[in-house]
Amino acid sequence: MEQKTIMIVDDNQDFLEELDELLQESGYRTEVCASGKCALEKVNDVHPDLILLDMKMPEVSGFQVADKIHRGSGSGEIPIVAMTGYYTEKEHRLLMNVCGVRECLTKPFHPLDVIAVIERELKKDEG
Repeated sequence: MEQKTIMIVDDNQDFLEELDELLQESGYRTEVCASGKCALEKVNDVHPDLILLDMKMPEVSGFQVADKIHRGSGSGEIPIVAMTGYYTEKEHRLLMNVCGVRECLTKPFHPLDVIAVIERELKKDEG
């Protein structure tokens, strides 16, 4: 089975490192970005199978990143899972509709929850 690549985008370095380690231990190849700008620069070269995206970041927000990826040529079909501690369930649905986010994980979340969401989203793309 081909190893899937997950891009993790979060400006919290400790969180980024922990999530990177968890996903690598779970059998995924990872690409980490500590900013939205980094994600936009790398997404077309890396072409990840899924993106875990923090929504509240300085300079370029997760909303802007998701919108640009969703509308971008060649990258618009990449599943995006938002990660946030700042928005309500109602706002999550609006967010998903506006910028192409498929799922939203509310921080803090359990490590098994993120793995379950990744596996569910990757299966949707295979089916």
